[in-house]
Amino acid sequence: MKFIIGKKISMTQVWQGDKMLAVTKVQAGPCVVTQVKNMAKDGYEAVQIGYGEKKEKRTAKPQQGHLKGLNNFRYLNEFRITDIKLNRGDKIDVSTFTPGDTIDVVGTSKGKGFQGVVKRHGFHGHSETHGTKDAVRMPGSIGATGPAHVFKGMRMAGHMGDDRVTVKNLEVVQVDVANNLLFIKGAVPGGANGLLLIAGDGDLVIKQESDNQETVVEEKSEVKAEENIEKVVIEAEEKREEKIQPEETVVAEKQETNN
Repeated sequence: MKFIIGKKISMTQVWQGDKMLAVTKVQAGPCVVTQVKNMAKDGYEAVQIGYGEKKEKRTAKPQQGHLKGLNNFRYLNEFRITDIKLNRGDKIDVSTFTPGDTIDVVGTSKGKGFQGVVKRHGFHGHSETHGTKDAVRMPGSIGATGPAHVFKGMRMAGHMGDDRVTVKNLEVVQVDVANNLLFIKGAVPGGANGLLLIAGDGDLVIKQESDNQETVVEEKSEVKAEENIEKVVIEAEEKREEKIQPEETVVAEKQETNN
């Protein structure tokens, strides 16, 4: 399973040969693993990743301690995993996706406020003739009054939008690794800058920061070892010269006395 967090930028179009495709441009990652949950400690297996940045003064102290040593992320979201081995600090970017991948996108739909039954549920309204006057878009009768209450699930006017929506089986058309962009075929939930959770089948590509640090430390230690060896050689040569010089002076004095 591969996954990442991103935000919706806008819709655009790309060409594949002679065919034009409507796509959504998504700014995805880079994300960092902030916590790995396991069955023994948390009761379920999941990974928490962070995305985006915010001002540190707006972060509570418990969150500052939770993210100690990492960036001050604006968003934290979990993905359920089972067989993936991750460590805190691992990075995930768009390079884990390839064109042709099938993904599911979760987002929050646009909020439309309080709406009537025509817009919210698609009611066709009443006839505009025979005295309906201003009741064309009214809901009409909701049934018998005997129960003395409105049945649960009755389609009526109310709050519309701002819901968690999942769109499945979308296709990744292009991947721009340099700019952290994904071009997804079709539309995704929400408006511009809306948060998106992207997941699909396949192997997750991980960039481990710990490996890079170990490599740097090893390289530095090798350089220090070479410097120490050079110092030892120089000191040995200096000592040797100090020992040789007195012997040469003694021989020279003997020659002068003989002469």
